[in-house]
Amino acid sequence: MGRKKAIVIGSGVAGLSAASYLAKEGYSVTILEKNEQTGGRARKFSAQGFTFDMGPSWYWMPDVFEKYYQDFGYTTSDFYELIRLSPSYRVISKSGEAIDIPANMDELEALFEKFEPGSATRLRGFLSEAKYKYEVGINDLVYKPSLSLLEFADVRLLKGLLKMDVLSNMRKHIASIVSNPFLQELLEFPVLFLGALPQNTPALYSLMNYADMQLGTWYPQGGMHLFIQAFQTIAEKLGVTILLNQEVISVDTKQGSIIAVNTTDQTYLADVVINASDYHHMDQVILSPENRSYSPSYWAKRKMAPSCLLYYVGVNKKITNLLHHNLFFDTDFNLHSKEIYTTPSWPTKPLFYASAPSKTDPSVAPDGCENLFLLIPIAPGLEGDNEKLRDKYFELIIKRLEQQTGESILPFVIYKRSYSVNDFKEDYHAFKGNAYGLANTLDQTAILKPSLKSKKLKNLFYAGQLTVPGPGVPPSIISGKVAAMQVVKEFGNG
Repeated sequence: MGRKKAIVIGSGVAGLSAASYLAKEGYSVTILEKNEQTGGRARKFSAQGFTFDMGPSWYWMPDVFEKYYQDFGYTTSDFYELIRLSPSYRVISKSGEAIDIPANMDELEALFEKFEPGSATRLRGFLSEAKYKYEVGINDLVYKPSLSLLEFADVRLLKGLLKMDVLSNMRKHIASIVSNPFLQELLEFPVLFLGALPQNTPALYSLMNYADMQLGTWYPQGGMHLFIQAFQTIAEKLGVTILLNQEVISVDTKQGSIIAVNTTDQTYLADVVINASDYHHMDQVILSPENRSYSPSYWAKRKMAPSCLLYYVGVNKKITNLLHHNLFFDTDFNLHSKEIYTTPSWPTKPLFYASAPSKTDPSVAPDGCENLFLLIPIAPGLEGDNEKLRDKYFELIIKRLEQQTGESILPFVIYKRSYSVNDFKEDYHAFKGNAYGLANTLDQTAILKPSLKSKKLKNLFYAGQLTVPGPGVPPSIISGKVAAMQVVKEFGNG
């Protein structure tokens, strides 16, 4: 009797993770990828001597990556050199002041003291609590498939939940630590990765502050895409077959327990399927109505993390007064937040993020040039995404970049590519053109997220940023493992 066959749809972080764990458990695994290269949102492209990472640019939670590599007998350094950035990043405040956030804790506490005397002691206590949340959350909670409340019914977890501030929110929690507006925004910043306003994000997620301030901000020398290369290498060494340019158009059952995955030119039969592409697209477009787990109204009510307007920019000069990571909080945070979450609209005076990886890594740009990655968070599902609008916002943020650095940039731009809502829809079938997945609000946590298991097809499972544990690269790594282990639990080894 041959090995059980598994199909994984999508070769992003969650897909490569799921495929590798299934292959390790003996499954014959094939990945079907819609696009012409692996990586999903973590793809790369090159142009005019520049190498651009298309999506993730922050390397946080290095322990999650390391745990993944160790599961397959490797370590991070087998694939790339990991560098801790110091300072971690720069924040441009409303006053226009550039404030570097130290990687060293003593220096960070001194910075807090500068803005609010006495806050260093409270920061220490806050991060101690955040460390506990991180250890319980990352080691226990996020590895649960969240199919039943009974999964959380053990003494350690129940005790942990009482200390995790699940029912409080981040804004209230942070306000109890510091009163200075800049320090509050600094502590609220990491939850923006989770896709919701601080007042709608459970205080559990102060674990992100621990990840930021104590675990640190890192960079894989050579580019963020190197971890995708590493994941692909691991998968292929385990015998995973990766097929590119294979867009899935339908999934159905044949011969009872066999599931058929149909692309535009071929049918693949398998014992089990893990969909690591867009959950909504699979559930509402690819599957026939009788096999869908959720209704259109269910999806319409989901709270999505933001989309974004991205620019990949090549500049034929070096730019001073920039770090690797730069957060422009020089306009009204509340106004921009309202335009993302409350009254969705194209932003009036957007905050934005500028990354210059060439400050750390000369290999991503030609000699004497700068590689820029610019990002404006925007509401998902906005209409009117077009080149004229993109050009308007590009000029707006370049002017602010020029003001901050004190030098001319626009005349030296030799390459520019934009990417936004329409591209996310085209390339990934992203629900509402989202960039980051489902928001981590209290009513979309754990068992309240779209299930990792189909409610209609017993051999269809899900992984990625629209199911547990949530958005971001480390959670997507974990999501792939959780989905694969659930398959093994229900269907046995391959």
